[in-house]
This record gives sequence, C-alpha cells and structure tokens, in this order.
Amino acid sequence: MIEVTINELELSNTKPFTLIAGLNVLESDKVINQVITSCIEVTQKLNIPYVFKASYDKANRSSIDSYRGPGVDKGLSILSDLKKEFKVPIISDVHTVEQVIKASEVLDIIQIPAFLSRQTDLIKEAALTKLPINIKKGQFMAPEDTTNIIKKFEHFGNSKLMICERGSSFGYNNLVVDMIGMSKLKETNYPVIFDVTHSLQKPGGLGDRTDGRGSHVLDLAKSGIALGLAGLFLETHPDPDNALCDGPCALKIDLLEEFLTQIKAIDDLVKSFK
Repeated sequence: MIEVTINELELSNTKPFTLIAGLNVLESDKVINQVITSCIEVTQKLNIPYVFKASYDKANRSSIDSYRGPGVDKGLSILSDLKKEFKVPIISDVHTVEQVIKASEVLDIIQIPAFLSRQTDLIKEAALTKLPINIKKGQFMAPEDTTNIIKKFEHFGNSKLMICERGSSFGYNNLVVDMIGMSKLKETNYPVIFDVTHSLQKPGGLGDRTDGRGSHVLDLAKSGIALGLAGLFLETHPDPDNALCDGPCALKIDLLEEFLTQIKAIDDLVKSFK
C-alpha cells in the first residue's frame, strides 16, 4: 500500500482519513477566515488530519458571467498568507502549464482538475515539481482508465499521487458515484480521496450554473468512507445559498462537527477490521 507524505501528514487507505476541506473558490476575507478557522477547530477537536482547499481561479465555470475567483497572482498570495498564519497544508488546482511553477511555490499539493486529467503537458509540468499530486478522475472515465494517468506521472518521475473520485456522468446534468469503482481505484495501491460535494453536482442544472444535492452530503460521505479511504474532500460554507460557486453542493459550516463525528466513527470502525 503506497503512502504519500505531506509535511507531517501521512495519507494511505489504511491510515485514519485526512480531511481536505474549505471553499470551492476564494471569496471575501471574512468568509475565508470563518471557514478555515472552523475547519481547524473541529479537526483538532476530533483529531482528524487536515488540509485546506480553495481555488484561486476557476477557469471551467459554466458561464462567462460566473465568478472565477481573485486570479492567479492575488489568489496565490492569499493562499500563501493563510499557510503562514494558520500553519496548515494547502491544496489548489492548476488549469494551465504556465500556472504550475507559480502555484508550486505556495501549494503543498497540486490538484489536476477532472476535465484536464488526461492532459499530458499539464501532467508533465505538475510531475516535475515533485510535489504530491491529487488527480481528479474525469467524470467521463472508467476507474481502470486512471492507470494511464498514473503511468504518465510515473514516467515523468513523480509517484507522490492520490486518486480522487468526484462522480461519473450519468446522462445529462447528473452525476453518480460507483462504489465498486472506488474499490477499483484502491487496487492501484495509491491513496484514494473521495470528493463528496462535487459528486453531488447536477452540472448545468440551473442553466448558467451547476445545481446540486447538498442535503445528501452525509449519506454519500458515509457510504464512501465505509470503503476504507485515505481522505475525504469536502466543500463547506457559512451560507451555501449565497456561495459564489457550487453552493448547492456545499455543507453548511455549522454542521461540520456533527458531520465529521459520524464520518470519523465509521472510518475508525472500518479500519479496526483486520
């Protein structure tokens, strides 16, 4: 079983799960601080390893009018300040080859977006940073297809990899999660991360933006974590109805402690079996 180390964190499908949580995209200072502070307080209380996540520029938004974030330079500066102030690892996604070097100077984990998960030039540039990589499995891909992505990263000298399930397209405007598919991802021996909130998306469901089924986040998270995974990827917000991106999928921040209490109990139980 392959283990990926991020600072002092050790991610493996056999170790207690790591929470990767935060905002879909950087918003106001007030919202950012509320989310990261709450996540740190709750994870420390429950003894859950934690990584903060937020995008600085969402280049794949549905509409030209959609909020993308503060942009590369300002966004990475915000993430750098958060890293220094709160002393937590940071993950964010890169969308172009040109972003990778700048991002690698700030991030502890580079994320490859699902839509770009087969882009060899982006994979090469990310691999050469030697940073840990979170590969989002494309919504259009079979679990077995991720082995080709893994081989690309290994070819370019980086095996610090995590494979992230974020749902599979099921007709139009809908995603489903194949639990057997996640078990197949585990057969790679790399740490598997479950992106529960993006798996709840209904892409394009609101016409010019994505809809979601946030009320089912606990149901789906419990189902996924019961497989014995390395981590859970979660978006949370103080006011999901007014979030600037993917609010319909996000967990309200006030519910985080009860949510994680249940998830940790399942993870502890599953990993107690020999």
